[in-house]
Amino acid sequence: QVRLVESGGGLVQAGGSLRLSCAASGSIFSFYTMGWYRQAPGKQRELAAQIIIGGPTNYADSVKGRFTISRDSAKNTMYLQMNSLKPEDTAVYYCNAYSNYGNPYWGQGTQVTVSS
Repeated sequence: QVRLVESGGGLVQAGGSLRLSCAASGSIFSFYTMGWYRQAPGKQRELAAQIIIGGPTNYADSVKGRFTISRDSAKNTMYLQMNSLKPEDTAVYYCNAYSNYGNPYWGQGTQVTVSS
């Protein structure tokens, strides 16, 4: 059974940085895509950044130039480096992965709060 565990969330002032980590229990080579979604209070969950294994990365327009998604296959871990954080980045951030068969996997979420 694949398990995704996020860490690295917290409280930061506007303009600051955080790095989120997502540790996968299974080999991430079995995944087709991995990504970070976020859900702010009262809003729908949205894609923030996505990496297609062996392919390109995609970013929401709102985070382009500030967030960087990456992965370390040796550690079965995906990261989201978030710089120049804004109050509107405040949300619960979820790690996501889709297997080559289209099965979705989700982490439990980690809270990111950006104060103004």
